[in-house]
Amino acid sequence: MSRSSIFSKIKQATDGFANKTQLPDYDASLVHSAPKLEGSDLWEIFSRNFAAVHGRPMDSIDSLIALLKETNNIHGYCDPALMATVGERLVEAGMVVETSYDRTRYDDYTFGITRATGAIAESGTLILNDEQTSDRLAALSPWVHVGVLQKEEILRTIPDAIDAFGSSPNIIWATGPSKTADVEGILIEGVHGPGEEIALLLR
Repeated sequence: MSRSSIFSKIKQATDGFANKTQLPDYDASLVHSAPKLEGSDLWEIFSRNFAAVHGRPMDSIDSLIALLKETNNIHGYCDPALMATVGERLVEAGMVVETSYDRTRYDDYTFGITRATGAIAESGTLILNDEQTSDRLAALSPWVHVGVLQKEEILRTIPDAIDAFGSSPNIIWATGPSKTADVEGILIEGVHGPGEEIALLLR
């Protein structure tokens, strides 16, 4: 099969994606989890719900440095856009930080620091997409992933996030570390992605 024939078939199969069926109307208040939304400070609500799914909310680079040293995760990747604010602090603390992710050396990176596109307070979810995440593999393959966000990027509810990012073609919702309970119902973390998911708030 020729290259042009293959691409022609792909184009035919994806032409309908531009005219996707609209989401049905619904009363958003009926799908909210009221207990999970208690409080008024979105960072506090997010932190509580993120911790409940075994994520680690942090609002200090010093706390991040302490955890990485304690767990001996001292060689990693940092988004170049975050090097001045986060990466250089880690270098000063004696860690090896690279700003280019070499896929042939994925085992060398024990942590990956990328920007988060946003977060959902209601579910304790970090949002990553390809526009803000400098390298998707750097967010998914190291044992520790740090998603860096600003307070104004935290959305209150899941419907708010769907409205804000629903049209994004490549998006990941990370609700705590990677986990599965497929084998005999036993919950295991760090199977398909990071075993430590950290949300770092930059004030």
